[in-house]
Amino acid sequence: MMQAKLRDLLITNILAIVLGLVASGLMLLFLGKNPVNAYSVLITSVVRDGYTFADIFVKATPLMFTALAFAFTYKANLYNIGAQGQFYIGAVIAAAGSLFLQNILPGWLVLIITLLLTIVGGGLWGAFVGFVKARYNSNEFLVSMMSTYVALAIMNYLLRTFLIEGKAEYPQTDALSAAVWLPRLIPGTRLHIGFVLAVLTCVGVWVLLYKTTLGYRIRAVGYNAGAAEMSGINAKKLYILAFFISGALAGVAGFTEVNGVQHMLVQGFNPDLGAAGIGIAILANGNPIGIIFAATLFGALKVGGTIMGQMSGIPSSIIELMQGFVMVFVILSYFVRTWLENNREKRKLQKAVAK
Repeated sequence: MMQAKLRDLLITNILAIVLGLVASGLMLLFLGKNPVNAYSVLITSVVRDGYTFADIFVKATPLMFTALAFAFTYKANLYNIGAQGQFYIGAVIAAAGSLFLQNILPGWLVLIITLLLTIVGGGLWGAFVGFVKARYNSNEFLVSMMSTYVALAIMNYLLRTFLIEGKAEYPQTDALSAAVWLPRLIPGTRLHIGFVLAVLTCVGVWVLLYKTTLGYRIRAVGYNAGAAEMSGINAKKLYILAFFISGALAGVAGFTEVNGVQHMLVQGFNPDLGAAGIGIAILANGNPIGIIFAATLFGALKVGGTIMGQMSGIPSSIIELMQGFVMVFVILSYFVRTWLENNREKRKLQKAVAK
């Protein structure tokens, strides 16, 4: 059974990626561009130099966190569509905390404190969704989605008031001191230690879900909340806890982007991070280890797609369309896998009845 599921996962995911690229190629043909040449540029561009290649992992870092945010609640049969908002809350806290503390405490201590604050802030923002689900049986899909707009409004307000840069000309913060930047892994590139943190977090979440009592309880609630409660598991408490952990994961993505890449908070940056995380989580079938590789693939598409547009004269909107096509087919692949699994179960039942 497990081998069949793994085979379905690999086949449908590879097919989804290929179909996404084929659909994007057809759009390139409509623009009078040669898709073979364009994709050749995409592939060769990401390995043309160390800086560009390292950027793949820079792009993959926040994607791992937002994908984990969706995957974690999904294991409890919950849907966190608000990772984008939790990401923004984490980014606001990271920027505000770093700016306030950078002239008071040593840089390494500021990074630790800021990381902890983003974990708590993003976690509490996510836990609210879990609370209204547990207390009022609200639809977590809608509540988490709408909370994103609230988080965006809060960020925009702060960037035009309390956090606005010194000249008060642009909706952004002052630049962070170099002392509170995340250390570089490879000199001469943008790759920072946040990538290592993301990979370790993926491994840690896998251990939590599959090797601990808490993870077992979360997955038990995901399989059947009613049966789990009959066995003594408090599903409502787990709703809140699952959303807290999920929000904390997305919040850390804001920390890695502000302190690792942007070195300031800018209005409206990375607006599609949460949506991309959902596609990556589905591509990885919710497996935290698989998320590492799926996020790296999306990071390569982002980096290579941008360079492809610059070198081939292709509009930037086509690059976003390419990523969108891949995500659409990845999401469709989930339903194909479910259909295959259901058919397999039906055949097994029919054989059992026939005997």
